[in-house]
Amino acid sequence: MTDADATTATTVGTPEPLPIDDAADVCADVTANVGRVIVGNGETVEHVVTTILARGHVLLEDVPGVGKTMLARSIARSIDCEFSRVQFTPDLLPSDVTGVNVFNRKSREFEFQPGPVFGNVVLADEINRAPPKSQAAMLEAMEEGQVTVDGESRPLPEPFAVIATQNAVEPERTYELPFAEVDRFTKKLELGYPEPEEESEVLARTVGHHPIERLEAVTDLETIVRARETVAAVTVNEPVREYATRLSNYTREHARIGASPRGTIALLRAAAARATLDGREYVVPDDVRREAPVVLAHRVRTDDHRHGGADVVADALDHVPVE
Repeated sequence: MTDADATTATTVGTPEPLPIDDAADVCADVTANVGRVIVGNGETVEHVVTTILARGHVLLEDVPGVGKTMLARSIARSIDCEFSRVQFTPDLLPSDVTGVNVFNRKSREFEFQPGPVFGNVVLADEINRAPPKSQAAMLEAMEEGQVTVDGESRPLPEPFAVIATQNAVEPERTYELPFAEVDRFTKKLELGYPEPEEESEVLARTVGHHPIERLEAVTDLETIVRARETVAAVTVNEPVREYATRLSNYTREHARIGASPRGTIALLRAAAARATLDGREYVVPDDVRREAPVVLAHRVRTDDHRHGGADVVADALDHVPVE
């Protein structure tokens, strides 16, 4: 199959959406399956699953050792798909992510060797360990579902989702993510330390063999693609759209940098996925309110470190009326 054929194959024809109840069951099945490995973070797991169905990407930020990488691996194992991992390090090159053209001496031609970004679920582990140039290799992939190498654009597999982890410690040994890259993550999530009883359960599960080793897929790529179509077909009426717009406008009026139009789009897509999770074919304002803190906060910049993006979004939810 030529590159042109591959591109045509990924663009021709729209898969039939799943019935709304079946799509909700997919969310519940994947969430429950991941719960066999990840203890006490059911809401966070739901956020990751709904982000994938909303055609988005997730940034997991927290201290080391709380399960960020394990969560990403568990999501990928729960879906029978192509999983790849990029370990971001200071010496990582953009071509180590996207791939490179290699000269074949036998054919006397250059052949493209795809990089790890060519996967369905891509784990970008410790993404802030690499310099901005290497981080930027993900920008086109995350926004357009393709990469351009030596002037030639190549489509990525469908579905395509990035789950990136970022350590919140050792700032002197990390690089701050460019704001343009942060804006491309649908949600920014934290796991936090487990409660004592949850940590005890983690210890009980991981004595001997780790549960990730026994985790099996509960759905497949075709089902995920069809569930994405279900989410895309969820009705978002004008009053809900206007409410989301007012929330974003509030952040722009009360911060140095507010949520972008891309952020508003991400908010409504996430709300549609939340409605699907609840078995509804339409978005209500409560869906928007539940998703706004994790979708908008990382897109907001303030000049007051005591009143950050999360505070501005919380203020917006308090002061912007639902009409």
